[in-house]
Amino acid sequence: MKPATPRTVSEHVAWVAARFRAARLYYGHGTDNAADEAAWLVSGALGIEPGGLDTHLMDVPHPAERERIRVLVEARIGTRKPLAYLLHEAWFAGLKFYVDERVIVPRSLTGELILERFAPWVDAPRVTRVLDLCTGSGCMGIACAQAFPQARVDAVDISADALAVARINVERHALAGRVRLMRSDLFAVLGQRRYDVIVSNPPYVDARDLATMPPEYGHEPTLALAAGRDGLDMVARILRAAPGHLSAHGVLVVEVGNSRPALERTYPQVPFLWVTTSGGDDSVFLLSARQIAVIGTHRSRASASRSRTRQKRRIKR
Repeated sequence: MKPATPRTVSEHVAWVAARFRAARLYYGHGTDNAADEAAWLVSGALGIEPGGLDTHLMDVPHPAERERIRVLVEARIGTRKPLAYLLHEAWFAGLKFYVDERVIVPRSLTGELILERFAPWVDAPRVTRVLDLCTGSGCMGIACAQAFPQARVDAVDISADALAVARINVERHALAGRVRLMRSDLFAVLGQRRYDVIVSNPPYVDARDLATMPPEYGHEPTLALAAGRDGLDMVARILRAAPGHLSAHGVLVVEVGNSRPALERTYPQVPFLWVTTSGGDDSVFLLSARQIAVIGTHRSRASASRSRTRQKRRIKR
């Protein structure tokens, strides 16, 4: 029996969700299930903000809108591109951003913490300088600028392509006067600047995970995902350099995803505070300037220990 042709918006959402389930798509770039992804697609095709779809469920899309929905469905299934790339939009911390395949799709768990202004660990009125490392689309830097209206934000990325996308978003949010985009390999061009908040969603995917990721991730820039054998290539560099760029009352907030166990094994002496989100995820850590200073002390002692070991070995030979 041939399935009924969808007529209303509600029926189109159900039809799209059924197509997605049959195609066994992966969800992880703004939604986590077929129904929500279908609602987002239909909203985008009709020019409706995702949160406003409920008031249009009984509307009947006109032929051009129905064709737009169909084309998007076929593209999502046929290419396995994340829907955000097909719509050129993503949502982060309640804000809308332009995205394309020059940047990863915004999805950092840090967005929830930004909306809460990092309470209770940050005294919001004292925040005047914020640094967003590996800014990508600029979403975290822009969200921080909105959360801390008295602050200036430096948003850096090594990728010129990513910064071009970030520039689009900075201009769309009218923040060119407070958000400065800089091309830099982490802290390289920042000199002696210090910040009250440093946030980062750096590459943290280890080699094993990278090799087994769903096809959707293949459309994202590898530069923004891959972080070596254990996923710590970038995080380790951030930890080493951050003490020189935090103010006395500053904090470092970094997302590390599945690389959390490797990080804790590598830095057992560091008192990472793992912040649990409303969804139960706990892969974002927070460290104060005082806490992160432990890393430099430990590294100096470890280096001295290795030096003494090498000397003993030379004497034995």
